[in-house]
Amino acid sequence: MTLVLLLAATIAFIVLATTRVGLHPFLALLMAAIGFGLLAGMPASDVITAVNVGFGGTIGSIGIVILAGSIIGTFLERSGGALRLAERVLAISGERHVPAAMGIVGWLVSLPVFCDSGFVILSSLNRALAKRAGVTLATGAIALSLGLYATHTMVPPTPGPVAAAGILDADLGRVIGWGLLISAIALLSGWLFAVTVASRVYIDPNKGEPEAPQGTDNQYAIESAPGALHAVTPILVPIALIVLRSVGRLPSMPFGEGGFFRLIDFVGHPVVALLVGVGIAFTLVQDDLRSRLGATGWVGDAIVAAGSIIVITGSGGAFGKVLQGSGIADVIGTNLADAHLGMWLPFLIAAGIKTAQGSSTVSIITTAGLMAPLLSTLGLDSETARALVVVSIGAGAMVVSHANDSYFWVVTQLSGMDVRTGVKLQTLGTLVQGTVAATAVWLVSLFVL
Repeated sequence: MTLVLLLAATIAFIVLATTRVGLHPFLALLMAAIGFGLLAGMPASDVITAVNVGFGGTIGSIGIVILAGSIIGTFLERSGGALRLAERVLAISGERHVPAAMGIVGWLVSLPVFCDSGFVILSSLNRALAKRAGVTLATGAIALSLGLYATHTMVPPTPGPVAAAGILDADLGRVIGWGLLISAIALLSGWLFAVTVASRVYIDPNKGEPEAPQGTDNQYAIESAPGALHAVTPILVPIALIVLRSVGRLPSMPFGEGGFFRLIDFVGHPVVALLVGVGIAFTLVQDDLRSRLGATGWVGDAIVAAGSIIVITGSGGAFGKVLQGSGIADVIGTNLADAHLGMWLPFLIAAGIKTAQGSSTVSIITTAGLMAPLLSTLGLDSETARALVVVSIGAGAMVVSHANDSYFWVVTQLSGMDVRTGVKLQTLGTLVQGTVAATAVWLVSLFVL
């Protein structure tokens, strides 16, 4: 209980320090991480190690992806490609249905692609749609974020659900089937949250965007904009490469283990795939490409804009790593495991662990390990029950995304949200969506178990 109260106080400190005091999130998160670790009784050397490992590990996994995504987004925006793409999407969906379009796109993309990478890739499209439709950036951003989260936590081949299925000996096909159904219901709740709550918060679509340099660039988008099909290729090609890599890594090894698999495994890595997207984004420029590649050109502007996002995301990873090292996840998981709550138990354990330490994947794998020996006792050892337990764990792993979750910082920083707005929209949205998903799992279990 002491650790839980300390966590609550630490989160309150982060929110107040960034909103009331005006402290930069980077410093607030590092202070919170070190303070929590020391007050939790961790040795000082372990606290510093956790901070360094968490910061470096997070940047190592997402830093280049964010940089590459920023470059792609800048070239899409400055070349006029995002404008053309937005026009095409709006012609299909209509201005009133932008959140639905972003939610569905996110739901599909996150089947093979990690949600943070997916958000980085698609955020420029969301920004362009918000500009074109003349609406707040918040609605589409939250719809996209929650759509990505729905399949990321509940549907293989995302690593978390795959690992949980293996630990609980659940049939992967059943997990995919039930996961698709429950995540679709969750997607609907996420869309409703976006259009009823996020739509009330106005965020200027131009906020947080790199400023265009003076000169002819403002006219460039109008006179020489690429077509919509050309503009979408820097987004679709990286997604396709990542999908192929995920397919190739399935247990059945559909591409074998030879040269083709090794090639796909390399180019489908998110870092390489996004760099391929960067190369394609360069082709959107019809004249004077060389001047746009330097430190004072579009590439330089994109890197500067991404720098703040990267360090804040890294400090969020440092905070999460300290929480993992404190043992708070074990405390919450063990206490809830003794409560015997049926199908709600895996959800609550995963939600407690996710909220405590920030990582959805860690939450899923840890909860699966705690649930494995309890399935027979709880009467949840049938094939269908095991699959539903995996999906219930995934629902819990959405609850909640806040300051210790690197995805929280990716979403808020790329969408121009301050911490308070992020808590109001991203944190509350994941709570609503995860709870709706868990309720759907429970209702389904009443009929099929």
